[in-house]
Amino acid sequence: MRFKNFFLILLCSVLLLNLVGCESFTRKFTRKSKKSEQTVEMVLIPQEYKGPNMSKEEIYRQYFIYWKSWQDELINALTQKASLKKKIDCAQEALKNLAQMKRLLVLDAQKNLDLTIAKLNELLDNIRSDVYGANNLN
Repeated sequence: MRFKNFFLILLCSVLLLNLVGCESFTRKFTRKSKKSEQTVEMVLIPQEYKGPNMSKEEIYRQYFIYWKSWQDELINALTQKASLKKKIDCAQEALKNLAQMKRLLVLDAQKNLDLTIAKLNELLDNIRSDVYGANNLN
């Protein structure tokens, strides 16, 4: 009986020491942090993408194509009774590209482009004032 008690006490003490010293046991019952431990690298000097070097003529052609596509989109929006937001967006984008084109032209050509810009501005004002679509084509 003495041997049995000794063996039982020894077994309990080994088990107790094993559980206390077991790293995996303590890992099982500790809470894991919800925040990620990865540090985010801070950007100190932002770098801008300059794009490919293009001549003024190439840039002008690019803006012309953009203007032409937005102008066609505006015509489609006006003839197909599109939403007011679509019409305004198309007109604003066409105006923006015309302004960029004007910046690249010589002074004489800029004066000729001013007429087109004025007409498009007038059309944009008419579109904005026609909230209920009373002046829709068709």
